[in-house]
Amino acid sequence: MEHITIERATIADLKKLQEIGRTTFSEAFAAVNSEENMKEYLENGFSEEKLKAELRNAASQFYFALLDGKVIGYLKINVGQAQTEKLNLDALEIERIYLLKAFYGKKVGQLLYQKAIDLAHEIQASYVWLGVWEENYRALKFYEKNGFIAFDKHKFWLGDDEQTDLMMKKVLVNEKELKVS
Repeated sequence: MEHITIERATIADLKKLQEIGRTTFSEAFAAVNSEENMKEYLENGFSEEKLKAELRNAASQFYFALLDGKVIGYLKINVGQAQTEKLNLDALEIERIYLLKAFYGKKVGQLLYQKAIDLAHEIQASYVWLGVWEENYRALKFYEKNGFIAFDKHKFWLGDDEQTDLMMKKVLVNEKELKVS
């Protein structure tokens, strides 16, 4: 798509982040979850306090996908102790890639994904990992297409509904890149 830029979000972007976060999560999951559980998650998961803390955490970063200056999606990555699972300190977690529904299938997710991979290479991460709801078939297909494989599961609570996320990873260093001693 033309005119799409990827820019890092700052604390000054809190309201934009809150709006895009709530809108994209709702568009993705409201139809398959209860209204009560969605309301609770949207209020708590995207509260000003929670987002401020995440934006101020040096081990987490948010990036906006902008089309002609309008936020149409975002990425959140975590490294080190900010990762939602304590797997490996030299890994990079993609915690979120969300887009406005109007931009599904238009390569915006791929741009955000590539930003995460570029960041992982910059910090020399050994692998990139993420958790994705086992019933989010669109996202599962996207990550599988990009070389991720499932390696475990963890629980995700949406209100009072216990859901299962598949944990997927992509190793960044392959055997050909390793030097034989």
